[in-house]
Amino acid sequence: MFDWIVDVLARAGYLGVALLMLAENLFPPIPSELIMPLAGFVAARGDMSLTGVIVAGTLGSVLGALPWYWAGRKFGPERLKRLAARHGRWLTVSPREVDRARTWFDRRGRIGVLFGRLVPAVRTLISVPAGLAAMPMLPFLIYSTIGTLVWTTLLALAGYWLQDRYEQVSAYLDPVSKGIVGLIVLSYLYRLITWRPDTAKADAERSQ
Repeated sequence: MFDWIVDVLARAGYLGVALLMLAENLFPPIPSELIMPLAGFVAARGDMSLTGVIVAGTLGSVLGALPWYWAGRKFGPERLKRLAARHGRWLTVSPREVDRARTWFDRRGRIGVLFGRLVPAVRTLISVPAGLAAMPMLPFLIYSTIGTLVWTTLLALAGYWLQDRYEQVSAYLDPVSKGIVGLIVLSYLYRLITWRPDTAKADAERSQ
């Protein structure tokens, strides 16, 4: 993957940075923890400017978040509640919990998007609940851009300073990403095991 990313950057420059960061949001196996430090390293060599790399990476990442946002917006909370009423055990969520999550997002969703864009493995996922909660597009873009700008700047600066040791950034952050994914999986399994059908049924009745 290193050689492939290097080849894309060498051929496409800033456009390559933007496209790779866009793809990172659509296909998470392509990590920003590798793309941006490498782009920072290329900037340190003088092939691109550090500012241009950060702007391109931020733009591509924000654009990549939009399809997930629109997917959540298109699906909508009412459809999710109906799905939860039918398959709540496997979703580990009840219709009442959908309402609670939407209420929380209405109150604190902007902060959730801002900090969610700074967390590995959560960066892409945070766009879906933003869409489900029908968060207005302008605040979503503003807070996504701020969070993403901080993230891409830190990674690009790390690659710029470390130069040919930029791979160390990915080496440090990769266990963090895997740990967060592991916690998400364990949380799901716990909710699946402790799910109570009677409670789910009562929630569904209240939602009608």
